[in-house]
Amino acid sequence: MAVVSPTDPAASSGGSAAHLYTPARRWLFLAILFLVGASSSIDRVVISVLLEPIKQEFQVSDTQLGLLSGLSFAILYSALGLPIARWADRGNRKLLIAGAISVWSAMTVLCAAAGSFWQLLLARIGVGVGEAGATPPAQSLIVDYFPTSQRARAIGIFATSGTVGYLIGLSIGSQLVAAHGWRATLVAFGLPGLLIAALVYWVLDEPRQRADAALRRGTSEDFRTSVKRLAAKRSFVRMLAGFTLYHFAAYGSLVFVPSYLVRVVKSPIEQAGLYYGATSALAVLIGSLAGGMIQDALSRRDPRWIARFPAIAFGLAALPNCAMFLLDDLTAFLIVSTIGGILLYAALPAAFAAIHAVCGSARRATAIAIILFFGNLLGFGLGPVITGALSDHFSAIHGPEGLRYALIIVMALTVPTALLLYSASGKVAEDLED
Repeated sequence: MAVVSPTDPAASSGGSAAHLYTPARRWLFLAILFLVGASSSIDRVVISVLLEPIKQEFQVSDTQLGLLSGLSFAILYSALGLPIARWADRGNRKLLIAGAISVWSAMTVLCAAAGSFWQLLLARIGVGVGEAGATPPAQSLIVDYFPTSQRARAIGIFATSGTVGYLIGLSIGSQLVAAHGWRATLVAFGLPGLLIAALVYWVLDEPRQRADAALRRGTSEDFRTSVKRLAAKRSFVRMLAGFTLYHFAAYGSLVFVPSYLVRVVKSPIEQAGLYYGATSALAVLIGSLAGGMIQDALSRRDPRWIARFPAIAFGLAALPNCAMFLLDDLTAFLIVSTIGGILLYAALPAAFAAIHAVCGSARRATAIAIILFFGNLLGFGLGPVITGALSDHFSAIHGPEGLRYALIIVMALTVPTALLLYSASGKVAEDLED
């Protein structure tokens, strides 16, 4: 593996191990982690286009569908996230990611063999177990691979892996489920993850095995100390609260979008999944890349923009993301949802970069795991369940239209998300720690 000179401009820009790799090597590693993120997103989002056929086969309620698509996945995902992150802050992140993707891919295939709703629920819990080992170590590696001046952009690119997964999961998934059923769809999406796991194992590099002794050892800070130091950073605490509300709004509402398009807009599932998946992918691609670049530029002028920019983007996103559920025409829905998606996903990678800016290198994976613990347990776990319960309540009164009102109520939580991140921006400068 080629090593660049310490005088390389990129190497002197603050990346923990950026000096170890040529730019080409960094981007290769990012490409592989991109595949990991895409696979994770596919296995997580594909369930949304399977909800209607699963509902028909097992005769379950929207509350149960919310349990399947949210809480079942989030319980062990959240519980295991913190210990896995501690391992990521100390051990071999490459091996952790390879093992995680192997588990979630195998469990996705196992979901296809479920003979009852409760068997399917248990298999989805297994998917969550595997996916707990993906995002914290992946983001931690990216921060080590890239210099400070390129981190927001690199994280933004990694965030677009979710776009690709979202596109494949919704568009191709909807075509597969219409043609071959929900079981075959799960098998088709689960098997490729095992190939990606092999790629991670053979190609990725763990900087701790190459750099100075301190980096090789990872952090020596114990968990309690890490949590105390993060809790003392007021910007981190406010961003944590904002992220939790964001996850509740996003996961609680977006998992039911295909169902909304089928029930309320009266669009066939294969058409709804294809068009919504394509426009969502476009929105996330534009938003994630633009958001990272804008935040990098603004934060060089004033560090408060690290949190201020995602706050403004979240606030602007609230209007179109609520308004789209008032529309009954598919074309109008897609236009408004694309605008909302660009704003929403411009905010997301920028907000993650803000977390990395204040948490400190000794506890990066731990900080992300704490964010994801609360975001996934309360947001991804309870969001779909509560949205489903609201839908059942309103649908008993208004029929299929009830889903509309549930989605608007939940998506409106992006407003307090914006307020919390804007409040955090005033404390960023005093909390910065590389």
